[in-house]
Amino acid sequence: MAADAQDRVIRALRRTEVVVQGLKEQQLRSLGMGVAHYQLLVLIYAEPGLTGAEPARRLNVTPQAVASLVARLENRGQVERHAHPRHRHVQELHLTDTGREALRAADTVITRIEQTVTDALGPDDAAQLKTLLARVTDTVRGS
Repeated sequence: MAADAQDRVIRALRRTEVVVQGLKEQQLRSLGMGVAHYQLLVLIYAEPGLTGAEPARRLNVTPQAVASLVARLENRGQVERHAHPRHRHVQELHLTDTGREALRAADTVITRIEQTVTDALGPDDAAQLKTLLARVTDTVRGS
């Protein structure tokens, strides 16, 4: 049974995830950020005004981890908290110009990694891989 575990699809997914995340961490480090930092910047860029625990749910981390990261990004001048227009105790997250600049630099790094993978697979296999991964996601969510 243990030998079988090495050949499972889920194991292959995890191995790939670990390698890709490691490469992203390594290359983003030169910009002074990690993957979680990048992911939070992307999330706030895509949905300005996120509040409360929503970023934690989206990133699959604890609210405390997001609060700590937001505080660090705020100290770097990359994120601002604005008062919600209708709820005085709610803070919305927004990127600053510095945050958008950091996101652009990081996205260049991530795009290079993406391009390396796409070039290695070719456009047809890359498209097929995305389709297969979407099916895996839908299947697992439906379980």
